[in-house]
Amino acid sequence: MLDAFIQAYLHEYQSHKGSWCYEDGCVLKGAWDLYGSTGAKNCRDFVLSYMDAFIDQDGNIKGYEPHRHHLDDISSGKVLFDLFGILPEKRLTNAISRFYEQIKTQPRTKNGSFWHKDIYPNQVWLDGLYMVMPFYIKYEKRFNKGRHIPDIVNQFVNVRQYMLDSKTGLYYHGYDESRREAWSDKTTGLSPNFWGRAEGWFVMALADVLQEMDDVEPTHRKELENMLRDAIDALLQYQDPETGMWYQVLDRGQAEGNYLETSATLMIAYSILKGCRLGFLDQAYKQHAVDAFNGTVEKYLMMTEKNKTVLAGICGVAGLGNTPYRDGSFEYYISEKIVSNDPKGVGALLMAYSEVRFNLSMGGGAYESGQ
Repeated sequence: MLDAFIQAYLHEYQSHKGSWCYEDGCVLKGAWDLYGSTGAKNCRDFVLSYMDAFIDQDGNIKGYEPHRHHLDDISSGKVLFDLFGILPEKRLTNAISRFYEQIKTQPRTKNGSFWHKDIYPNQVWLDGLYMVMPFYIKYEKRFNKGRHIPDIVNQFVNVRQYMLDSKTGLYYHGYDESRREAWSDKTTGLSPNFWGRAEGWFVMALADVLQEMDDVEPTHRKELENMLRDAIDALLQYQDPETGMWYQVLDRGQAEGNYLETSATLMIAYSILKGCRLGFLDQAYKQHAVDAFNGTVEKYLMMTEKNKTVLAGICGVAGLGNTPYRDGSFEYYISEKIVSNDPKGVGALLMAYSEVRFNLSMGGGAYESGQ
């Protein structure tokens, strides 16, 4: 059922030709990961077809507007580094350079962290670390001799310093250095709650950046390894014992209206599995990810009345500020629409499943019930 769903989803998504966006990037990353773990040609062709639709022979990117300084827009670009040897090099390097130009001009907070977007001045969101840091470190490793890796590490350290809750070990969704936003605490600058998918973006950012740090200065690598382990340790305290999943608002599982959320769960599962595979996490963590993956598939991969398989239980979108105003309250997070087959959830499914398949290819059998 799972393999058939993935094949059908990618086939249907193939005709999707909207604007360049991070949501598509989740599916691109997941499809490429599955290609890497299974050799599935349809996953490879899906990524290549998408790039043909959005990036011309000169490396111009349809729908990409770097002057807006949206960190989100960089995320889809990280797959480009995997396509050398498949697509013309000039096309790839030109497109990659365009994204890097945004990084060079991205506004920053006083402590050196990127603003999330121009429309969110002085704000750092956990989401943004995933949107930019995996691309940033790939660029540094391939084209810049790692010159700015300390900047990447520093931005994670800033998040730990300003956004970590010492009591729970969880990270708040957003931080406003200016304290001007209504959602921000006037003393700390923090938003008021722990949103599941924000934590999912955060731990995926750590896992993906660490993958690129095998030959990086050990102190920097150890800093991020500790951060990933500590973040996962905190999350495990809030994992639902029955389903293995995590809630939309992480620390309020029993509160009325809260629900077990698909995308956050699969992002966390992916990060744990990848961390175990690459040696950043002890193998004892693996079963928690197995339970999360299997529990999500069992609960939310379902057949509709029209005999279509869907992945349900996904928060459509959540953010802070803007119009209508999003105040970061518990009530706000549970009010956002719950949808099926959203690319953020399906992309996370593909990424987590790729780690499942990597394990099987190496002789592991722990995930067989998740197939």
